[in-house]
Order: sequence, then C-alpha cells, then structure tokens
Amino acid sequence: MLTKRQHELLLLIDRRLREDGVSPSFEEMKDAVGLKSKSGIHRLITALEERGFIRRLPNRARALEVLRLPETTTAEAGVSMLKPVVEPSGMVELPKYGKIAAGTPIEALRGNDTISVPAEMVGAGQHYALTVAGDSMIEAGILDGDTVIIRRTDTVENGEIAVALVDGCEVTLKKIRRKGNAIALEPCNKDYETRIFSPERVAIQGKLVGLMRNYE
Repeated sequence: MLTKRQHELLLLIDRRLREDGVSPSFEEMKDAVGLKSKSGIHRLITALEERGFIRRLPNRARALEVLRLPETTTAEAGVSMLKPVVEPSGMVELPKYGKIAAGTPIEALRGNDTISVPAEMVGAGQHYALTVAGDSMIEAGILDGDTVIIRRTDTVENGEIAVALVDGCEVTLKKIRRKGNAIALEPCNKDYETRIFSPERVAIQGKLVGLMRNYE
C-alpha cells in the first residue's frame, strides 16, 4: 500500500517518462508533492524502489524506470483505478513487446512497437501485448504466433495464466499453481512438464486477459 505522496510521485514520474522520455528533477518532484527538502524525495524514491514500483538506472543522471503502477490506489491517495485512454475508434493503444521466450526478461523486450486493441478487451490498469513463441499452451487455445494481452499485476489466482519471471532472467507464459510452499508453472500441452520453484525464484509480471490472432 502506498502513501498519498508515494502515489503522487510515482504517477508524476510515470507521466513525465511517457511525455518527455526523462524523469522530473528532484526540485520538480519536491514542488509537485509539497515537500520542503530533497531528502524527503530521496526517501520516497527509496520506498518506491523497495516496493518494486521503480528502479534506478546506474550511471545516468535522473535515470528512473517505472516497473509497475498500483492496480488500485490507497484510500489515502483518494483517486480511482488507472484507466487506459480510449481512442475515438473505440480502440486502445498498447505497447507491443517481442516474443515471449525463455532467457529474455520482459523489460529487455521493450521496443517502440504498439498495437491497437478493442477497448472492451482491457479494463483498468496497465496493459501490454506479447507475441507467443512455441506450443506449450496450445491446450488453452494459445498458439505459436498469437498476440496475448497482459494486464500488469504481481499477483494471480491459482490456475490463472500469467507471465512469470524465473530467477530474474527467464520469462514464460504458464498457468500458475501454488503447491504448499512452492509455485508450479504448468504448461497446457501434455508434451511439456510442469516446473516447480520456490516462491522467491518466481515474480509474476502480468496476467493474461485477452488474445488476438492473425489468420493470414
């Protein structure tokens, strides 16, 4: 749960990165959230970093990256859930990353590609699209070359299909099962084996909410 100032600062950084490609200066952050000293901004940034919302990029001034936004705001923040911008055509523009494949973290797939999807396919929160590589999920109707729509979240229910980051370097799309103190990444193809990991080795990076297929 974020405090009001943490939430305000996170949204400010995210907006400036999207608009200008660079995060605001500490002076701008200080004025925006109503603090009197930059040391307070340092504490807010550290708190956001510790909670996994942002990260500092080394060897670059004012280099911050937003990793995720809260799905819902806290009562202290007093604002509603984030909603995507719907175009007049009824479509929503999402970032489209590369193919989801073992050995490639989601952040490394980030590029300049986008895709327009029907607004009804997404709800509140941040979303992105991925191209599926492989046939490990064919029994769930997810085929090689499909585009999957993912809502950013770090939690999912048992049996939901999610993007999982394993050991900080391998990304995969699988059903998530919790078995005691372990997390199972379950394929939907009898030719593949379920893989089981301790919870600290798996980070959920999003949940499947839609699928698009090109028949050409």
